Amino acid sequence: MPTFVSLINWTDQGVRQSKASLDRAKAAGELAERMGGTLKDVYWTVGPYDIVSISEFPDDESGTAFALAIAAQGNIRTTTLRAFGADEVRGILGKLG
Repeated sequence: MPTFVSLINWTDQGVRQSKASLDRAKAAGELAERMGGTLKDVYWTVGPYDIVSISEFPDDESGTAFALAIAAQGNIRTTTLRAFGADEVRGILGKLG
């Protein structure tokens, strides 16, 4: 399954409701499962991003829909990266000829 790394910042609303962050992360995991994916890891961080998450979805469209659904709640803004494992990169490099 495609892997996604999301770099997340809280909005002003998200900061005001920071005490609910663990509950929101749990709800995000449940939403990911309903969309056919998995929220594998969530890390609360110090630095330019407030949270980093790693998720897997059956396709890019599902991963993108998940990120949009979470951001639409107004608590976060995301920068999401499609990540490739070693086997996937091996296949990509194999296409170079």
